[in-house]
Amino acid sequence: MKLDSLNHWFSDKKSVLVALSGGVDSALVAYSAYQTLGNSAIAVTADYKTLAQEELESAKKICQEIGISHLIISYDELQNPDFVKNDQNRCFHCRSELADHLTRLAKEKNTQVIVDGTNLDDLGDYRPGIVALQNNGIRSPLVESGLTKADVRSTAKSVGLSLYDRPSNSCLASRIPWGQRVTAERLARIEMGEIFVKQMTGARQVRVRDIAGMAKIEVGSDELHLIRTVNLDDLTYKLKSIGFESVTIDETGYKPGKINVIAD
Repeated sequence: MKLDSLNHWFSDKKSVLVALSGGVDSALVAYSAYQTLGNSAIAVTADYKTLAQEELESAKKICQEIGISHLIISYDELQNPDFVKNDQNRCFHCRSELADHLTRLAKEKNTQVIVDGTNLDDLGDYRPGIVALQNNGIRSPLVESGLTKADVRSTAKSVGLSLYDRPSNSCLASRIPWGQRVTAERLARIEMGEIFVKQMTGARQVRVRDIAGMAKIEVGSDELHLIRTVNLDDLTYKLKSIGFESVTIDETGYKPGKINVIAD
C-alpha cells in the first residue's frame, strides 16, 4: 500500500517540517508525517505575495482536518529583483528564498528534516524550483516513496482528506509570461480575475493569464462547456473593471506551462 511506504519513510525521522502549499500533495505528506510522528511534525505555509488567498485558506483547513500544528510565515518576494524580472529561472529564485526561510525556521524549532510535496510526475516537467529546494537539502517523501499524482489522489481519498480531488494550482506569478515583470498590481488582478471566472462559470480549474494586460482565460478541458454558457460581454466588463485591457478565451482548455516563453 502506498501509504505504508510513505509512513515508513517518516518512521526513522525524529522531527519534520512540512512545506504545505494548500494542495493535495503536501497535504498527504503532512497527513503521513503527523500519523507517524505526531507533534514532532509541523506544517508551515509561506504567505507570500504570489500565493492566492484560497490556497492559504485551503492550507489552514487541511491542517485542522489532519490535526497537525500549522505555522504561517510571511514575506514579500517582490522585494527580490531576480524574482521580479521573471526570467525562466523565476521559480528557482522563489524557491531558493523559500528554502532560506524554511531552513531558519527549522533551526529555530530544532527540526531534523524539511520536506515538500513534490511527486514523481513533477520530475517530468521543467521545474527549476524543485532544483532549488533540492540544492538546499529539502527532501521529497512522495518521490522517494514512489508516489505519482494518481497515487496521491487515491491515497488522500482513502484516508478521507477533503481536498483529494482539488485541482492543481501554482503561484499567481505563473500566469505572467517570462520576460514580463511581476508586479503587485498584476498579481491582484489575476487573483480577482480568477475569482470572477470561477463565480460566473462554476469551473474549478481556472487560469487567467496576464499577457501584457490582456486576460487570457483557460479552464479545464472538461469544463469548456461552462465557459461557453457565460455572457462574454459581462465577463469582459468585470475583468476590465479590475485593470485588464482585453479578454480572450483559450478554446483548447487549460494546460500547464502554456506561457513558459520569453515575452517582451
